[in-house]
Amino acid sequence: MQPESSTPSELIYGLNDRPKPLAAILAALQHVLAAFVGIITPPLVIGSALGLMEHLPYLISMALLVSGVGTFIQARRPFGIGAGMICLQGTSFAFLGAVLSAGFLVKQRGGSPEDILAMIFGVCFFGALVQVILSRCIGQLRRVITPLVTGIVITLIGVSLIKVGITDLGGGFNAPDFGAPTNLALGGFVLLTIILLNRSSTPWVRLSAIIIGLAVGSLVAWYSGQLVPKPITGLPLISAPVPFKFGFSFDWTAFLPVALIYVISTIETVGDLTANCMLARQPISGPSYIARLKGGVLGDGVSCMIAATFSAFPNTTFAQNNGVIQLTGVASRYVGLYIGAILICLGLFPVIGAVLQQIPKPVLGGATLVMFGSVAAAGVRILAQAPLDRRNMLIIATSFGVGLGIAAQPGLLHLMPKLAQNLFDSAITSGGITALLMCLLLPEKKPETEIAIVPAPSPALGPKS
Repeated sequence: MQPESSTPSELIYGLNDRPKPLAAILAALQHVLAAFVGIITPPLVIGSALGLMEHLPYLISMALLVSGVGTFIQARRPFGIGAGMICLQGTSFAFLGAVLSAGFLVKQRGGSPEDILAMIFGVCFFGALVQVILSRCIGQLRRVITPLVTGIVITLIGVSLIKVGITDLGGGFNAPDFGAPTNLALGGFVLLTIILLNRSSTPWVRLSAIIIGLAVGSLVAWYSGQLVPKPITGLPLISAPVPFKFGFSFDWTAFLPVALIYVISTIETVGDLTANCMLARQPISGPSYIARLKGGVLGDGVSCMIAATFSAFPNTTFAQNNGVIQLTGVASRYVGLYIGAILICLGLFPVIGAVLQQIPKPVLGGATLVMFGSVAAAGVRILAQAPLDRRNMLIIATSFGVGLGIAAQPGLLHLMPKLAQNLFDSAITSGGITALLMCLLLPEKKPETEIAIVPAPSPALGPKS
């Protein structure tokens, strides 16, 4: 099945087009800015919760560097590893619960911060092999991971991300001035700027819409006093990667929840790649599509193994960057090479990342809100391709009900075993697993054989000759 045809103006650069360096750098920067906070937030959360503050600068640098290496691999596709598309690799939020459980397990045993990190990266390294193995049988899994399941998962990802975007627009999580009119005005201004620029018929303006919106928003924030640049001190000039810097450890109790999350991450990646194919106007069925899925999931697995080796938490293909592709009209995989190079520089030179961290939350929220909404819209578009009969509508309704219901009441599962909490504590995992199980358990209705209906002859006129 080929995705619906698009008008030529929807894509400025197709999948295999080579933009000029300046255009490619502009497009790449917008992807980096869209994903930057998402990449560094999980290390911040995990580091704070497990008392790893002394190692936090290094963990953040490695998160950025490994994201760059993984993104480069996905775009370049060496030896068939990678999807050959813009698949920005970033630290996955889905692993937070399982990673924290592994860390607390070591902490309860009296382990040091180094012991905690050795255990986390050890189980994550072997867990990545689960994704590598699954990548080899994607063709068989496609009987289970149907467009209906991927559409539900992508829509739930978009809806979940919208919450992150709107939180940033209000000022950020736990901000003392959350929801202040100045925050809302600043975020709304950035959002409106990006929308207006994106409607321009000039390719350069549309290409630069997000980065212009962020730049203008930052200037307005600085002029109004909401952005006060802070001096950057105490950071090393270069953060050199060291393999297994904290050692290597393993425990089956810590491994099993992580391995299960890798399975869920594979389902998410299939959905993200499907949405990416649609935006890049590539087939979403057939041998080339299956080969792209195999390479993309394998690229995720290899990226996670590299992450564990160099002290970064598990990676995944970021869904929000599909929104950047849709807004900018740039699907060229060569832009992915620039994204990878920029992220590697951010990891090697932490001072650059420190500067980007000073962009005010409302500015980022205004930019990401429309991108995250685009992810949800891509999921709806995939769902629209499935026949919306009574069975599929029931699956959609139940999956959204379970996923969004648990997201609305996160304390619902607090009395359940820790494994169940780790698996079902987010809308994406709970809704995705529900969709998967219902597709397996509810048989599809077999098409009925058409029966020709011949009108009975009229008794008054008799049969026609």
